[in-house]
Amino acid sequence: MTDVFSKKKRSEIMSRVKGRGNRATEKRLADIFRRNRIVGWRRNFPLYGRPDFVFPTPKISVFVDGCFWHGCPQHGEKPTSNRAFWLEKLRRNRARDLQVAKTLKANGWLVVRIWQHELTRPEHVAKRVLRILGYAV
Repeated sequence: MTDVFSKKKRSEIMSRVKGRGNRATEKRLADIFRRNRIVGWRRNFPLYGRPDFVFPTPKISVFVDGCFWHGCPQHGEKPTSNRAFWLEKLRRNRARDLQVAKTLKANGWLVVRIWQHELTRPEHVAKRVLRILGYAV
């Protein structure tokens, strides 16, 4: 189906749409941190790439990646309608993820990515984060 708006007008309309982020997945990870007494993390920390969580002192950035939006190899589904658009969009998302990780690493940050589906195993996520933070698990 062709768009009823010009490319410029569609871009203007879409630029006004504000995403709600991945609040549900972020909240689940924050709950995991709290239940496991993982402290020292911050949200909305002003850092390139806008990590979901940051541990400022050890310079660790944590991203919670949605399986669809970031192309999870296990659960990332490829849309069937408007396929070309979505495949390109998902490709750009993955390329941006790589660029963000590269930039943060170049500035001395450790980048941790947690897939959305991993949050169904909170004990696994907690142990992984504790290990990264240097706690004996």
